[in-house]
Amino acid sequence: MTAKSPSLPRACALVGPFASGKTSLLEAMLFACGAIGRQGRIKDGSTIGDSSPEARARLMSVEPNIASAEYLGETWTFVDCPGSVEFQQDSYNALMAVDAAVVVCEPDPARAVMVAPVLKFLDQHKIPHILFVNKIDTAGTRLKETLEALQAVSDRPLIMREIPIREGDAVTGYIDLVSERAYKYRPGQTSSMIKIPDAIKGEESAARQEMLEHLADFDDHLMEELLEDIQPPTDEVYADLGKDLADDLIVPVFFGSAENDGGIHRVLKALRHECPGPAATAARLGMSGEGAPLAQVFKTVHAAHTGKLSYSRIWRGEFADNQSLDCGRIGGLYAMNGGTATKVAKAGMGEIVAFGRLDAVATGAVIGAADAGLAAWPAPLAPLFAFALAAEKKGDDVKLTGAVTKLIEEDPSLSLDHGEFGEQILRGQGEIHLQVAIDRLKNRFNMQVVTHKPTVPYKETIRKSTSVHGRHKKQSGGHGQFGDIHIDIAPLPRGQGFQFVDKIVGGVVPRQYIPSVEEGVADFLKQGPFGFPVVDLQVTLTSGSYHAVDSSDMAFKTAARIAMSEGMPLCEPVLLEPVLAVGLSVPSDFTAKAQRIVTGRRGQILGYDAKEGWQGWDTVSAYLPQAEMDDLIVELRSLTMGVGTFSWTFDHLQEITGRVADKVVEARKEALASV
Repeated sequence: MTAKSPSLPRACALVGPFASGKTSLLEAMLFACGAIGRQGRIKDGSTIGDSSPEARARLMSVEPNIASAEYLGETWTFVDCPGSVEFQQDSYNALMAVDAAVVVCEPDPARAVMVAPVLKFLDQHKIPHILFVNKIDTAGTRLKETLEALQAVSDRPLIMREIPIREGDAVTGYIDLVSERAYKYRPGQTSSMIKIPDAIKGEESAARQEMLEHLADFDDHLMEELLEDIQPPTDEVYADLGKDLADDLIVPVFFGSAENDGGIHRVLKALRHECPGPAATAARLGMSGEGAPLAQVFKTVHAAHTGKLSYSRIWRGEFADNQSLDCGRIGGLYAMNGGTATKVAKAGMGEIVAFGRLDAVATGAVIGAADAGLAAWPAPLAPLFAFALAAEKKGDDVKLTGAVTKLIEEDPSLSLDHGEFGEQILRGQGEIHLQVAIDRLKNRFNMQVVTHKPTVPYKETIRKSTSVHGRHKKQSGGHGQFGDIHIDIAPLPRGQGFQFVDKIVGGVVPRQYIPSVEEGVADFLKQGPFGFPVVDLQVTLTSGSYHAVDSSDMAFKTAARIAMSEGMPLCEPVLLEPVLAVGLSVPSDFTAKAQRIVTGRRGQILGYDAKEGWQGWDTVSAYLPQAEMDDLIVELRSLTMGVGTFSWTFDHLQEITGRVADKVVEARKEALASV
């Protein structure tokens, strides 16, 4: 292979399911590059990444970990992305800023489906990626079965770049299918070249031919060579691999053991020779190679000592500390290495740096050139889980809102809204996701909060009509209070809300007091007999009387409340529960389980169909009561290897009676009594 000239700094993301070994792979790669003297271990908290207290407490990545190193004279930045699906937003955002990704997975075929969501995202955005089958030293590993299972969840052809050399059940090395050289693993060192074992020469030859045939699907010249039984030059094969990888046409597959330093140099060399550089990535994203300096923010962090940091990839030109930009003045330029930020004077194309104190810049925004023409940034993920939260210390509500706003700026898959009962509701991707957010409120912003399940927004309505008289009369010296009305209360069709009708004739209720009657009725409807807002009814003011001196707006408002209080119990009030239209997305093997989840939660299955654009996946459509949605994502993930998800929208209100309704009403009474 011809010598390769040094490239601009490149960036690579490590992605894959939880516990696949991404953080261990980062340690192994940094060790192989000489950036660290020994590989850290997650269990003893000695890794470069996962330095935050939230990550250390859970022994898992909860944010991207960034580290840089040099390999064979070239600069690399590696971004170790969280494996948990609850932190996917950070992973997706980081993938938009790198030149390629290494998808890390385990060798268990049954767990192959766990990489499906990230593979789909990579292909949707045409991000070059390779597969690294980790933990290959696991006893009983059968790589062929693993590859078949992985191919079933990949839209792109998987191309084996190497085959294993075994001694008994143990994988002790590999044969590179391009160079046709064999290597034996040496933990802590570069693999040593050995002679290809005679026993697997036939297997190697067949595997190499299969690799070449895959490449020939995208290269007519290579196809002609194969048809004529001409062995293509090694340089031509490497060139095809690089071009097809950059175009997201193929997924090269490697294997090894991150913990035991097996196959790491092979992956690094493949990235070095075949991974596109920042200029090619910028072009893929729609950027011109010419123009003013340009960078894009892929992660925002509010740090305790440095303030707001905007983690960014520089796509063009050079930036310097204290440089003035349209979006503000750079208040510090930092190179990131795990949890350590090192100040630098300047940074150029290809580098990943953190810009300090650009307060007006959001995640996904462009720094520098305003007319960049970048590809669309991924939309925030829709919420799947929620907590109602409040400041533990009274008077800290404004402080809490400000702190949560900063967390949302860091992670757009979090959101905060106000519930119908005055609750602040924090929404996110799962229970751990929200627990981490709450820990960050405490650790970073000194905000202690209390949480509980959000109150389900039940409503009340009525089944029958009635007429009622409301009279408020009070004499206490001087001007008294007098308001007297007759109203009709009648149900309306579902979804009609509240209607007020004025049928007063002859001035029996003066015009100036009629709005007060409506206001009194509306005020009562905020909390009906069961303690919930009342909807879908019509109140008609038919008659009344007044006193020239003692009548007032407040008197007629009070009379209206009296009339409603007496009339509502006569109208057969009934509880309404909100029902959501839900689409559960799961691999087809789990469709029956998804349906059982629906029926087990008082849901109504509407049917299921193939999920558009997702081979081997279904979407189960259903109606589900909102009260049954609380931990839906937890159960769905536990039954689908962590990959099931759902979408939802409010659909309608439906009557609820019997024991379920009684429990809701009793719980509401207790909640109101405790206020």
